[in-house]
Amino acid sequence: MFHPVSFFIGLRYSRSRNPSGFVSFITFFSIIGILLGVAALITVVSVMNGFEGELKKRILGIVPHVIVSNKEAHKPIEQWQTVKQQLSTLSHVERVTPIIENEALVLSNNTLQGVIVQGVFPEQEIHSLVSQSMIAGTFLSLEKSPYSVVIGQALARKLGVVYGDKIRVVLPNKTTFTPMGRIPMQRTFTVTGLFNVGSQVDDSVVYVHGRDLTKLLRKQPDEISQLRLYLDDAFQAKQVVDNILPPLSQFNFTTWNESQGVLFSAVKMEKNMMWLMLSLIIAVAAFNIVSALVMVVIDKQGEIAILQTFGMNRAGIVKIFISQGVINGVWGVLLGTVAGILITLNLNSLLSFLGMNVLGAGYTTQALPIDLQVNHVIIIASSALLMSFLATLYPAFRASNTQPAEVLRNE
Repeated sequence: MFHPVSFFIGLRYSRSRNPSGFVSFITFFSIIGILLGVAALITVVSVMNGFEGELKKRILGIVPHVIVSNKEAHKPIEQWQTVKQQLSTLSHVERVTPIIENEALVLSNNTLQGVIVQGVFPEQEIHSLVSQSMIAGTFLSLEKSPYSVVIGQALARKLGVVYGDKIRVVLPNKTTFTPMGRIPMQRTFTVTGLFNVGSQVDDSVVYVHGRDLTKLLRKQPDEISQLRLYLDDAFQAKQVVDNILPPLSQFNFTTWNESQGVLFSAVKMEKNMMWLMLSLIIAVAAFNIVSALVMVVIDKQGEIAILQTFGMNRAGIVKIFISQGVINGVWGVLLGTVAGILITLNLNSLLSFLGMNVLGAGYTTQALPIDLQVNHVIIIASSALLMSFLATLYPAFRASNTQPAEVLRNE
């Protein structure tokens, strides 16, 4: 099979073994270094992608992407049905749901807990993450049974209640006059549903029907304090708000970035730092390629001089050592990519086999969320190959500067 001369000689050099074995030792460990760096980077980035995806699902699946409220605090949205229809026509808006929200205390026979009580309309929440995460009862039970409540499984444990028990909801900031004086508004509710989303809402938010909460607050049935927008892409929230038409500009628009943006910025920074730290492993391995090639150049001075006397130009000499270094890099990247993909796809099985408890005892499941993205694998492999190529440039140009007369004079 035909090979270009420079590539053929570079391939022979990469296969040859130095009599002392030291150059081969450095070359071997440079390949192993690239392999470990690429495999580690693919695995860690896939796990970070999985955690980021779970974070988006568990937080942005619960938190409304945009909240619409009256500019005058504590005042309801007038003609909210019309406003809802107008908001539904905006691009990226998947659904608009009305809601009433208030701080509350929930009491059981054992204890009490501070929560946020949200009055919702169940038929409009069937696509919500809470509705799809029910472990007992259904979210639509709020519609069927008056004064019923859906709470998180974590909150149920704290209160010591189960499905079908009764709890008392107290609104400490809303009071009413009675013969015994002013007391907080309160009502007994029946637990008709339990959910488990796996986020902070499990023990901090309870859901009741909007009709029941307006009665408890002594409001009109059609008084809605907020409209919540859920988008097809939560990261388009700012763009949606910026494109709000003038007739709707009379309302306040609050995006999820204002409440959760710091958290996602921290996750993004942590992910970028992980990229940087693991890329340094590949960079160190690439420097080993420099060391190995410099030693090869010193060892092959005589052969380089002979090739030059046979008519090989400086570009040909450069190509020889670039070929040798890139071949070593390709082996490391190829094996590292395969190893990284295999480890990533079988990571949970491997951790289970080793009996490693990565997430700690507080988690019900020890399965790591994994999101292996092809574009990230391509970027990692391409970056490692580029580092390997750059590492060959100095030794290759040093080899091309060899003076045949000076070298052969001492042979």
